[in-house]
Parts: sequence; C-alpha cells; structure tokens
Amino acid sequence: MKWLLKAQGATYPATLPDHIERRLRFALARLGDRVERVIVLLQDNNGPKGGIDKECRILAKVQGCGAIMATVADSEWTAAVDRATTRIGHTLSRRIGRLRDRRIQTYRMSVAGVASPAAR
Repeated sequence: MKWLLKAQGATYPATLPDHIERRLRFALARLGDRVERVIVLLQDNNGPKGGIDKECRILAKVQGCGAIMATVADSEWTAAVDRATTRIGHTLSRRIGRLRDRRIQTYRMSVAGVASPAAR
C-alpha cells in the first residue's frame, strides 16, 4: 500500500505521520494488496482559534471498488486520524463484502440456470 500525506494550513506534531501509517496498516491490513493508494489530507479550518476544526480526509483507491473517501473533524489530530482510519476500514470492508455477495449470487443463479438480474 502506498500512501501520501498532504497538509493544507495545518501544523501537526512530528510524530503524526508515523501514527497515521500505523493506523492505516491496522485498518486496511485485512484487505491485503487490493488497496492501491491512500491519500491523507489534513486541514485546519479555523487555524489557531481552536475548536472542532481539525479535519482528516482519507481517500483510498481500491482495486475493483474505485475510490472511497472518509472525512472526520475533531479538536485533536490523533482523534481525527483514528476515527477516519477506522471509518475507511469499515467502509471498504462493507463495499468489498457487497461485491463478493453480488458475485456469489450471480454465480449461483448462473449455475442454477436462472437469468442474472443484469440480463433481465
């Protein structure tokens, strides 16, 4: 998995990139080599004013699924990253599961001699 970190108007701790990589590997490990590329965008919307303004946006390009995005805003960088990586992992797992279920259903219909939903 290749990943890229971009920051727009955001100052973050020097340890955050290591934290992001660790969380991405944990959240996307079960997907194996299907994840082609991940872009993590950090944006501080209010600047130094504070508040729930630290936004973590993750865009994942997955083989067979296209691109999927998760966006989370929080008051702390690590919390935003943690929630966004968890969300992207769950979203990708659901999407891949749906694709797998659809393929199994289509295969069972073709074996049973029933026309597939796409052929109707």
